[in-house]
Amino acid sequence: MRTYDFTPLYRSAVGFDRLASLLESAARTSQENGWPPYNIETTGENAYRIEIAVAGFRPEELNLEVKENLLTVTGRKTANDDGSNGRNFLHRGLAERDFERRFQLADYVVVKGADLVNGLLSIDLERELPEALKPRRIEIGTGQALIEGKKGKAA
Repeated sequence: MRTYDFTPLYRSAVGFDRLASLLESAARTSQENGWPPYNIETTGENAYRIEIAVAGFRPEELNLEVKENLLTVTGRKTANDDGSNGRNFLHRGLAERDFERRFQLADYVVVKGADLVNGLLSIDLERELPEALKPRRIEIGTGQALIEGKKGKAA
């Protein structure tokens, strides 16, 4: 696996330290095991969806948490190995292992909701810009402002 050194970026660019740390974080997490598989799609101009394949997990075994622009999805499977549920497996090929997936969210991206349907956990996200950051129209004046009291006075 190839590693990248972002130290020159820290030396020559001011204010981009967060971007460099995001790139370093992405390089570290790309070495994960890749389970469970997921998709990230755009559903609109400012809307996104993450779909994670979590077959076999119930909603109470999944947890979503957002903290400081980091979305963490964890799955904790209840113990099924003791045989107390009356099931005796000859072959166990379905992965029922615990997992943790992390997604770095951009500024102003919020989680709108999550659904679990047919083994797919869908997480809807939306970018909500504050009013101060949205473009606004500025009216242009004509420069013909009247000064009160000056019109019609003779000196």
